[in-house]
Amino acid sequence: MMSRIRWGDVALALGVLVVLGTLTAGNALAGAAETAAFVILPSVLLVFRRSAPLVSAVGIYLVALLQVIAIGTPLPINLTVLIALYSVTVHGPKGAGLVGLLGGGLGAGLFALLLGTSGLMELVAYFLPTALAVAIAWALGLVVRIRNERAAALADRARAREEQRSREAEFAVAEERARIAREMHDVVAHSLAVIIAQADGGRYAAANDPQQAVKALETVAEIGRSSLADIRRILGVLRSDEADGPLVRPQPTGEDLAEVVERVKETGATVAYTTIGQPRPLLPGMGLTLQRVCQEALTNSLKHAGPGARMSVLLQWTDDAVILQVDDDGRGAASISDGAGTGLVGMRERAAMFGGQLHAAPRSTGGFRVRLALPLHPTGPTRKENP
Repeated sequence: MMSRIRWGDVALALGVLVVLGTLTAGNALAGAAETAAFVILPSVLLVFRRSAPLVSAVGIYLVALLQVIAIGTPLPINLTVLIALYSVTVHGPKGAGLVGLLGGGLGAGLFALLLGTSGLMELVAYFLPTALAVAIAWALGLVVRIRNERAAALADRARAREEQRSREAEFAVAEERARIAREMHDVVAHSLAVIIAQADGGRYAAANDPQQAVKALETVAEIGRSSLADIRRILGVLRSDEADGPLVRPQPTGEDLAEVVERVKETGATVAYTTIGQPRPLLPGMGLTLQRVCQEALTNSLKHAGPGARMSVLLQWTDDAVILQVDDDGRGAASISDGAGTGLVGMRERAAMFGGQLHAAPRSTGGFRVRLALPLHPTGPTRKENP
């Protein structure tokens, strides 16, 4: 309790002790000891008017009542009742102010009865000013309490908004990290799979067909440079506030899948590419999703379908959706994960951004199928991604 005592309350108590104590001592009808007690006790209790308002108010009311009973007449020190009423209304529990107002009204009636002995008019003359002073003290306390509660509510709302903004910022950072992780995974995993396939092929071709080995090395170098440029673009977005900065290239479209297929075919894999329907405008970021899912599916086929497996890529356009289907006729149990679950999770996250559906499972006739369907009209969360 002592840690919450305010120096302002101590100063107020000392002021009351000096001013009202002096006035009370000059008007006291009791002995010095009784007068000192009736002056000191309310003054001390005022020190706790904010740290323990209910205790302070009850104590001051009781001391005033005892003083009236003991001496038979009110004294100036009883003005501390008004301070106690104001303080308990502002700082005390809800409802305490009304109880204090009722007690103050009873005190005003007692004051009038003790002093207004000459008749009804004198009784009213003593009661009304005293009751008015009690009402003013309570009303002032109520106004201050309402103002304080309103200020506290505004502060709470501001704090809640700040916490909400902080949570949103943390969520945005986590979401951006996940996006960068997907991009890095898709770029690096696909490129490394193609590079490894080319390197293996070049190693075997070196003895019998040096020219083919040179071509494989050229492909490795080209893919390495392209992947490095992609990674620089991804990291460049993090460093630049300019959405159209020099490190950001145009968003891919459905037609860019042919480039992905050609890159895989350069490894010696058999990949068929088919399109059905008339190409339609894509939502921002949807072309990148098609490209990355196609890359991931072909990369997993290269890694897991087994030697000699044939792959096919089908891009189908309908009135309401674009469908990407990647099949292989390999072992049929091809994993679509890099060991940490990034592959499947990343593809599903990309599909979910556009309200699409992703199906990835072995085919009943053998091999593995990845099927992505994206609506051409917004039906769910959409977000533009910069590679």
